[in-house]
Amino acid sequence: MRRMLPLLLVALGAAGALVLVRGVSAWWWCAAVPLLALTVLGGWDLWQRRHSVLRNHPLSGHLRLLLETLRPKLQRYVVERNHGGQPYDRRVRALVYDRAKGVEFEEPFGTEHDVYADGHEFLEPSMRPVEVPDEPPVVRVGGPECTQPYDMALLNVSAMSFGALSANAIMALNRGAALGGFAHDTGEGGLSDYHLRGGGDLVWEIGTGYFGCRTSEGDFEAREFADKAALPEVKCVSLKLSQGADPGIGGILPGAKVSAEIARARDVPEGRTVLSPPFHRVFSTPRELVRFIARMRQLAGGKPTGFKLCVGSRRQFLAVCKAMLAEGVTPDFIVVDGSEGGTGAAPAEFGGGIGAPLTEGLITVHNALVGTGLRDRVRIGASGKVATGSDIVKRLLQGADYTNAARAMMFAVGCLQAQRCHTNTCPVGVATQDPRRVRALDVADKSERVRRYQRGTVHSASRIMAAMGVRDPGDLTPHRLLRRVGPTAVRSYAELYEWLAPGVLLAEPPSSWARDWAGADPDSF
Repeated sequence: MRRMLPLLLVALGAAGALVLVRGVSAWWWCAAVPLLALTVLGGWDLWQRRHSVLRNHPLSGHLRLLLETLRPKLQRYVVERNHGGQPYDRRVRALVYDRAKGVEFEEPFGTEHDVYADGHEFLEPSMRPVEVPDEPPVVRVGGPECTQPYDMALLNVSAMSFGALSANAIMALNRGAALGGFAHDTGEGGLSDYHLRGGGDLVWEIGTGYFGCRTSEGDFEAREFADKAALPEVKCVSLKLSQGADPGIGGILPGAKVSAEIARARDVPEGRTVLSPPFHRVFSTPRELVRFIARMRQLAGGKPTGFKLCVGSRRQFLAVCKAMLAEGVTPDFIVVDGSEGGTGAAPAEFGGGIGAPLTEGLITVHNALVGTGLRDRVRIGASGKVATGSDIVKRLLQGADYTNAARAMMFAVGCLQAQRCHTNTCPVGVATQDPRRVRALDVADKSERVRRYQRGTVHSASRIMAAMGVRDPGDLTPHRLLRRVGPTAVRSYAELYEWLAPGVLLAEPPSSWARDWAGADPDSF
């Protein structure tokens, strides 16, 4: 049958051609034209060499390709259940969408979670709840060397660059931050005009490419950095060491994507390919890193200065802590990015496979700072799949002072989780530079949605803490978060993880930390 199929195709093509030549009834065209098209397509399938399935199964092989194209949409809109979808399940997306619209998200007829499944987590309520505060709590960011401290909200916009996101998306996020009184991280792609138009508070992030403050050779340009850091919109400056989605690698921005606007924001030539190295040029040891943080803070006029990383080696982070002690210098904040974090595009093997998940990374950084007696000088931000009020409370319990969200904020401006961020074909104009697609995103409407989502989520976190009998986020402790570890066994985070006492690493390190502490060298990573 397979061998006869090419002959059948030729016969059908000949029949169609005959109909066209003889000029019979126009109704024959309805059959002849499709048959002729199928003949040409079948012939091409037999001739081409790229797809084996089409050579062996001409015409019918296209059904497989069609289903492959439709599969993500069918999965998202038809097959997916409310729980269990990835990266974000339907329930979380619906919560963000409703909250951004100002609609209270409610779950009728009881939870769909299996509360007896291994790994299920729940918070411990109090028999004596307290009133929900009228104003949401904020966190003062700024250590002893900081002269312009900043009050950080419990939930802020995480790092997303102009270029990865569209101009309209950046403006909507920034305007939403201005309306809601929370911070907006610029991402490492530079301080663009779109970040400044909305009037929102900015955390200016500097990466290995030093975009927005670089020389023509790609080195750090101190004078330009100082000038931009002095802008009133810039409240904090942050040095990116790595990010959760792809820690330890650099990046390439093809010249075709380097438009005039992106070139201006990043201080690079228009139309030329730009490389971001995997490492920083300005330091090569923990001690040099700490000294550069101090230099950044000085150039920024005393504004809060910190760094972001996806935690890898515990020994290396302890080496940074030793450098802080030796130099008498600490960052004002550290943002811990979990390996579950997302980005516009990353190598498939890196996502979730390299770097610590947020829980382990956050607890490691918190313990290291507590154990070295530095925790009261440094605020910790948590970034990685934070979307709900319970997410915020859990991260505060695990050692964070505040949280950042990226993809949840994208949902608030209309993201559908189409997962086409890397193709420049985002259907809602969020992660694309296509002007036709970008115009669909209305800045005024989406900025209000961002404001409502952030306000509603922080209020939800405040309600949860009040139900736990907690007035101040600083009073949250690990024993209030529990996880089922078996059919009849539940353990709190205080039991599941080790929590160091203040200064213990300087006095007598516990056996579980002694080897890493002894091997940590402030002059070598």
